[in-house]
Amino acid sequence: MLYNAPLHKKRKWISAHLAENLLLKYDRRSLPVVKGDTVKVMRGNFRGHEDKVAKVNVRDQTVEIEGVVITTAKGTKIAKPIHANTLLITKLNVTDKWRREKLEKGLPEMTKKELEKEAAEQLKELEAQKKAAEEAKIVEEKLKEEKEKAEEQEEEPSAQPPAEPAEPVATEEKPEEIPEAPTEEKAVEPPKKKTAPKKTTAKKTTTKKEEEEA
Repeated sequence: MLYNAPLHKKRKWISAHLAENLLLKYDRRSLPVVKGDTVKVMRGNFRGHEDKVAKVNVRDQTVEIEGVVITTAKGTKIAKPIHANTLLITKLNVTDKWRREKLEKGLPEMTKKELEKEAAEQLKELEAQKKAAEEAKIVEEKLKEEKEKAEEQEEEPSAQPPAEPAEPVATEEKPEEIPEAPTEEKAVEPPKKKTAPKKTTAKKTTTKKEEEEA
């Protein structure tokens, strides 16, 4: 039944006992835990730890409390889910008007005025926290922009004045190489004589026979 129940029923079951002063003031034994309630851990490794509720997991029927964290094998810190039946509510979050209306049922006028006064104080605290968070966010954004600008300026080449034209450096002129004059031996070389081709004997014999026949 606990696991298959609808969410609107599960939400009511995430309840915790009220401290003695709240029990006498509101004439109630327990109330559903809401984000912002101050609770005290009564059992487990974090017994005695008192802080505000950071998150309520309706599906798992657990509560996350500020400061109740465990370290994983990788070394990261995560919130440890705690069941609501191990908690004791020491201070109620009465900023929600629907919750105030339920609490005010059957209470005397004095307690109703005290409840309204407490709600106004809590609302002021919430507004102050929101303003502080917004200011911190603006400051972070400005610092981020300044850092980006500084990085861009570092990446850009620094502007330098134009360099003056350098004076021409006098280079030593190498003497032109004079071609060497041809030696006498080369100039006096006699031209080669053309040798006449030698006539073969076969051709001579043929020519004599032809002359005799003629």
